[in-house]
Order: sequence, then structure tokens, then C-alpha cells
Amino acid sequence: IMVYDSDFRESETDLLWPATAATAKVMRTLRKDCGGLLFLAVGHDLSDKFGLPFLQDVCTTDAACEEWPVLKVLKTNDLQYDTRSAFTLSLNHRETYTGITDKDRALTTSRFGELAKELASKKGKATSKKAWMEALGKEFRTPGHIPLCRESPGGLDTRQGHTELAVAVARLAGLTPCTIGAEMLQPNGDL
Repeated sequence: IMVYDSDFRESETDLLWPATAATAKVMRTLRKDCGGLLFLAVGHDLSDKFGLPFLQDVCTTDAACEEWPVLKVLKTNDLQYDTRSAFTLSLNHRETYTGITDKDRALTTSRFGELAKELASKKGKATSKKAWMEALGKEFRTPGHIPLCRESPGGLDTRQGHTELAVAVARLAGLTPCTIGAEMLQPNGDL
């Protein structure tokens, strides 16, 4: 499906697919027909269970800025469309080669969605945060070629971005809140 945020935000349209339905053909469609960044939108609850940090938080800690001084001058404090970026880590599945091919990105995306669905369905069995993180680390590595975006706490009530729209649509459809999407650009590269 396609979602448009608003004239008062990014004024962007994204094309979305359920993560578990990602195939090489889907990835090729997103890459060729959209032209913008591919991203994996992940629900807040799943992100918390996997231990996924907001990247903006990681890059702005005093310890990180002291170790890598360039982070001090790169701090995100001037987003024109929001107060916080939804980006978290980027991943590749451990069975990928480079991670960039449509086949590799489909594997990373579909397996992430499947793993989230499997772990969420266990309802109390091996569902500790530690178990989720270990399961993630067993199959995935970072950095990778699929950037993840995590839903804000409170979802659409607190942030009206594409990440929140994507996971809200997945929930409405009864799917795992994990959606692959791409930003749609005009042939000239503009929105």
C-alpha cells in the first residue's frame, strides 16, 4: 500500500509491504519504482523487546561524543519535520554475502519479520528481552543494508511519521508490526 504523511510534515509518499512477504521481486520493485531509501518500520513493543535503541540517542551520549568528537558537531538538533529521527540500527542477515542485493535484502527483511512474529507468538515462553536479543544476534549483524526505524512510544498519538503509519497499517491488517517500505521520489529525484 502507499501512505502519505501530510502537507505539514515531510509531504512524502511511501510504498509499503509486510516484512514477512518480502521477496527479491518486492525489493526490486521498491528500489526501482520508488527510488528513495528502503527502510524497515518496526513496532515500539518489538523494538523494545529486541533492545533496539534510537540511533539519535546512541550518537548523542556524552561517552560517544567524547570517544568520537565528530558526533558533537553532527548532533541532530535541527530536523525540520520532527524532533527525533525514527532510525535505529541497520542490519544484514548473517547468511547474506554483501547484504545489498535484492535477494540479500529480502532475506534480511523477511527473516526479521518472521523472527519477530515467532518470538511474539510464544506468549511467555522464552520471551525475556535477553532471549529476544540473543535470537536477533544469532541471525543478524550490524551494520547492514536494511536500516530499521522504530515506532515512537505511543505510536500515531505521539508522532505522525511514516514509521508509525506503517506499523499502524500492519496492526490494522492483523499483521506483525514490521513493514518494509521505500520513499517514493519523482523521476528527477524530488518528492
